[in-house]
Order: sequence, then C-alpha cells, then structure tokens
Amino acid sequence: MGSGGLELPPGDEGHEGNSTDVPPGAVSLARPMNAGAIGPELDWDADAWHEVRTRAQRAGRAYIWLNLVEQRLRAVVAAVLRPVYEPVHGDDWVVAAAGPAGQEWVQRAVAVREVSRRKGYLLDPADDNVLSFLTLPQLRELMVQHWPCFEPYVDERRDVELALDELEVTRNVVSRNRALSEAVLNQAERASARLLEVLGTGSDLPSARRLPVDAVEDLVGDRYADVVAVHPDRVRLLRQFPAEDIFGRARRVDALGIGLNLLVQNFSGRRLLRLAESGGRVRLLFLNPASSAIKRRERELGIKRGELSRAVETNILHMRRVRSRLRDPGAFEIQVFDETPRFTAYLVDGDGADGIAVVQSYLRRTRGMEAPVLVLRNGRNGGKVVKSDQVDEGGLFPTYREEFELMWADSRPVS
Repeated sequence: MGSGGLELPPGDEGHEGNSTDVPPGAVSLARPMNAGAIGPELDWDADAWHEVRTRAQRAGRAYIWLNLVEQRLRAVVAAVLRPVYEPVHGDDWVVAAAGPAGQEWVQRAVAVREVSRRKGYLLDPADDNVLSFLTLPQLRELMVQHWPCFEPYVDERRDVELALDELEVTRNVVSRNRALSEAVLNQAERASARLLEVLGTGSDLPSARRLPVDAVEDLVGDRYADVVAVHPDRVRLLRQFPAEDIFGRARRVDALGIGLNLLVQNFSGRRLLRLAESGGRVRLLFLNPASSAIKRRERELGIKRGELSRAVETNILHMRRVRSRLRDPGAFEIQVFDETPRFTAYLVDGDGADGIAVVQSYLRRTRGMEAPVLVLRNGRNGGKVVKSDQVDEGGLFPTYREEFELMWADSRPVS
C-alpha cells in the first residue's frame, strides 16, 4: 500500500506485493501501455486527412484575402489621417486619431507593440508603429470616426461597411483556426475583391476584366506558368467561366478545333456578328468534314460513320450564315484543315497582353465535352510574381498562339 492509499502494481514472483487480492477501497495503478498500442488510436484515417487539408486550404485562401484587405486598409488610413494628426502629435498620431472612444483598444495596441519590441518580434522596421498593430475592426473604426476625411476618396461608405461586415465572420473563424465553410469562403472572396476595388486597388493585369485575378494566383501564380485554371471537363469550365465571360467584349477571337462547339453552340451568332461589325476580327479553323482525319476520329470515339462530320458541317454552315450578314466578310474568316487534330484552342484577344486562352487536348476515347480544360492568361509568365530574380521562361499561351498561326497558314478558306 502506498502512502497515498493507492495499491501499488504487483512486483515479480517472490517479492512482497505479489498477492492478487486487492483490499476493499484500494485503487490499482494501471500498467504503462506498450508504445505500439498508442499509434492506431492517434492515427488519422483518409477521411480525417481529407477534412484537415480541406480546412487548411480554405483557411489559407481566406487568410490571403484578409491579409490583402488589411494591408490596403492600413495604407489608406495612414495616407488620409497621418497628414491631419502627425504635424501636431508626432509619432502618437494614431493614439490621437483614436480619441477617447478608442482609448482602450489603441492602448492595447501600444502595449502589444512594446512587448513585440522587447521580444524581438518586429522583424521589419517598417512595422514598428502603432498602426501595424491595429486589427481590421479597429482600422474600420478609425475610418468610420473620420469619414469626412475619407469621403473624397471613397464613393460609398455603405459599400465599405457591408464588405467589412461580411469579412468579420471569416476573420474570426480564421483567427481561431475553426472550420470555414465553402459558402462563407466564397462570400469572403467576393467581399474582399469588392472592397479592394472600392479602395482603388484593381488588378494591374489587363485581362482581369474578363477573368478576375484570384488572390492565390496573384501571389503564387509563378508555380504554374500562365495556367490560371484547370477543369476536369467543359461542363465544369462553363459553370465557373461562362461563354459570355470568355467571348463577351472581345475584340478578336481565334479558334482552332474539330467542331468548335464551345463557341458555336454556347455563344450566339448575333453576338459574333456585333463583334465583327464593331471592328473586331474572328478567325475560325475547323477540321474538314470530308477529310480522312474526321473518319479516324469517328472510329476512335466509337460513333456512327458520318455522325461527327455532319455535326462539324452544321457548325460551319451556321457560321457561314453569320458571316453572310456582314458588310465586310474579311472580318469573319472561316477555314478548314485536313491534319490530325491534336487540340482545340480558343484564343480571345490573343494579340494583346489581356489575352485569355481555353485549351483542350483530344483524347482517344473521350469526347471534347468530357476532356480536361486549361485556362491560360497571356502576360502571366513564370518568375514575375514572387521570385523576381528568375529568368522569365514564358508560358503556354504563346505556344498555342504560334501553333494556331501555323495551322491557319496551311489551311483552306471556306467560300
């Protein structure tokens, strides 16, 4: 019996305490478990790993948006309020701007700054100021308190406050490492993009008007050259990037493929007509419906003979009718090629820095609707986003653009 009234574990044979009889009221101490017995209880199964990775991915995306918003709002507050308060209050201008209503939280920020100084947490001298220690709600409070100062630069106060309200839920979830639902993440991304636009930080990429720049792409896009999206099939592409967003407001469309269904069947002929009439240019390159290549493609897909060729011929006839209504048919060119088709590509404004391309490779047993899709952004080249010392190796966009021009030069016009 131990001094604490606990029954000690039995010893080896021939030693005292060997008896298996336990007196009433005594508590037996459990033997240590074998190390190998702990592992299975601590292991995560596949579902648990999937869940934690999903949480981390969503939290990471949300953190990037929140970080961008907070940095931008901090810069705006400093640009507007510093010239008002710094001439009188010097380095204490943030404390003065907070006023009596913000004494509690601004003094807390001052204290956190001092602790960070002592412990060496301030790695960048530019962060050694009280403003860097204010949270998003506190920056918002400074903005609201001094709205007359911000009004000349921001059109709608309501837009700013609504966007910050929507971000507050996400900020609390991310700061406490709790689960973030996809719906809340999407809301946060929309609110962040809207707020950054209101605060005057639109993307510097010209193509962002057609395909908005994702915050994660903007920071780590150099990992994937100029590929900005990958979709398992065309259905999911159109769900997230509708044909109206791809071809709407285009000034030039170059398309190469078998039947060009993405354009012909998902974008109206009237819109293409207006594009050409407004000074744009359309060049469509179809696989010749009478070629041997289209017969081989029919055999690959296991469809009836002539089925694919009739579908392509129907698309060509539809585009010819659109072209016939133009005063200048030279702005709308249709040609056919006889070679084995290797990919389909839609190059929108491919002659400029704001170009977008949608590319699909042809697979032997897979129809075009089911093939994986790449979305490319012209001008988004590797080495320009994070690693500025890298040599710019370019992206995939110029490769497909060059291939289109070579195919176009070798093809025949459709009368």
